[in-house]
Amino acid sequence: QVQLVESGGGWVQPGGSLRLSCAANEFILGMYSIGWFRQAPGKEREGILCISIEEISTYYADSVKGRFTISRDKAKNTVYLQMNSLKPEDTAVYYCAQGRYYYCPSTRDAFDFWGQGTQVTVSS
Repeated sequence: QVQLVESGGGWVQPGGSLRLSCAANEFILGMYSIGWFRQAPGKEREGILCISIEEISTYYADSVKGRFTISRDKAKNTVYLQMNSLKPEDTAVYYCAQGRYYYCPSTRDAFDFWGQGTQVTVSS
């Protein structure tokens, strides 16, 4: 059974930083890409970033370029989402998901398994 567990969410002031973690088992991280998504109240789930097993990053959202980065730690079986210069509009529930392929898919439909999400709130 695929399990993805997000952590690291919380409250932060505008301009601050957070690092989210997505823990998965070694098999999953060695075979499939992992993506980060977010969903704000009343909005559709939005793709943010993805990382392939070859550690190639793919941005899905222009709004996070230059502020968010994705990385993976093979030793810890974890994918991270580093979020800097946070804005109130970044407030959302953040999810990680397993892609269907070793490379990053072009659509959200090609992510098969999802974590439970972690809340990020950016406000003063």
